[in-house]
Amino acid sequence: MIPVTGGRVWVDRLLRDGRIERGVLLEADAAGTVVGEQVGRSRPDDALALDLAVPGFGNAHSHAFHRALRGRTHESGSFWTWREAMYRAAARLDPDLYREFATAVFSEMLAGGWTAVGEFHYVHHRPDGSPYPDHAMELALADAAEAAGIRLVLLDTCYLAGGIDRPLSPEQLRFGDGDAGRWLRRWRSLSAALAGRSPLVTLGAAIHSVRAVPREDIRRIAAELPNDVPLHIHLSEQPAENEESLTAYGLTPAAVLSETGALGERLSVVHATHLTAADIRLLGDARAHAVFCPTTEADLGDGIGPATELVQAGVRLAVGSDQNAVADALLELRGLEAGERLRSLRRGRLSPEVLWRIGSEGGYGSLGLETPSRLGGPLDLVELDDSSLRTAGSRPEQLALTATATDVRRTVVGGSVRTLAPDTAETLAGVVRRIFEDPQVPARAGADPDVAGTNAEESE
Repeated sequence: MIPVTGGRVWVDRLLRDGRIERGVLLEADAAGTVVGEQVGRSRPDDALALDLAVPGFGNAHSHAFHRALRGRTHESGSFWTWREAMYRAAARLDPDLYREFATAVFSEMLAGGWTAVGEFHYVHHRPDGSPYPDHAMELALADAAEAAGIRLVLLDTCYLAGGIDRPLSPEQLRFGDGDAGRWLRRWRSLSAALAGRSPLVTLGAAIHSVRAVPREDIRRIAAELPNDVPLHIHLSEQPAENEESLTAYGLTPAAVLSETGALGERLSVVHATHLTAADIRLLGDARAHAVFCPTTEADLGDGIGPATELVQAGVRLAVGSDQNAVADALLELRGLEAGERLRSLRRGRLSPEVLWRIGSEGGYGSLGLETPSRLGGPLDLVELDDSSLRTAGSRPEQLALTATATDVRRTVVGGSVRTLAPDTAETLAGVVRRIFEDPQVPARAGADPDVAGTNAEESE
């Protein structure tokens, strides 16, 4: 267990609510929660001093092990090629390797401006589907978050089928728990195992997708999961997912969530790319969250979701890094607005003030966390350089559209600066080599890209 020590942080220029506040002193308790705030203060000698800072960014959707695919799948236009590489990476993971890799991935996220992460985790068991003792894979992720110093919401994921009315494939066996009842029992046991650890780590939940969890299992999870637990799900990432749901149930995936009682304020739908007007109304009426992952959705050719329409309907937006093709909170926010401009042929769809709110309040809210850098919320901040080659001359309020991870000077989580270990890049490269270049790991036999490419709905 790694405690959060709290502290005092003084910010010369704090960008909140679309404006600069000068001389803000924030004080955190031992759990890293803001318990005191003063504005217009001169710098105290005993406080950590930041120049220009914004509230921390919440990465509302991550698959940490997908980081292994960066720079190894981008040459192909085939979704199948990417998915085969993803399965191979998943097959190599064990608790020790995942702890090492995730520590480095979470450290890279901190350097890229993310102060909290929702890890959409489904690699639960051994490759043959038999369980590890004592939640070894889940606790490896908790260990990694504590070692890196990032705030983790572990979104333990129910994954039961390879598609509607299709069993898990051999590559997916380690993801499954058999049925919702067994997943719920394991989730409750994991909750007990995580109790008493660092306040950096909390437990959430996820349903992989409408195609990977049967409708009645979704209904049971929605009814039996505690009401205060954030619940996430991949939704309508690709048209084929919608077609499969309509064929099986006569309902879109969003309508399935409504019919089963899963749709509500605690639900976050990830991607939400291919929605009908009725889907958007359902999500808005429920006050759900929608998590866009612009760099991944572009890299995989998924499409551009209706962000503005969702906001107008009452949906709360957040962003995530998903496959971690990049680890850059600012690029995800910029990509969200860029997608809106490309889709609408208009500028200024989501103002910089709205983007800042999506990055911090939206991401943290999706993860069931209080808004950062406010009384009662975590003392999480990102210090930015507004005088770099990229940002020189920018108004601070518009840095969401000019800055990148390179302009992150320091990240503060729970009142403490989190620093990047000097060997993080070496660790990342070493793990990726072990995953993809070990001669004892054969490629999966029998794959026919021309046939398998039609099954692109079986993503992630």
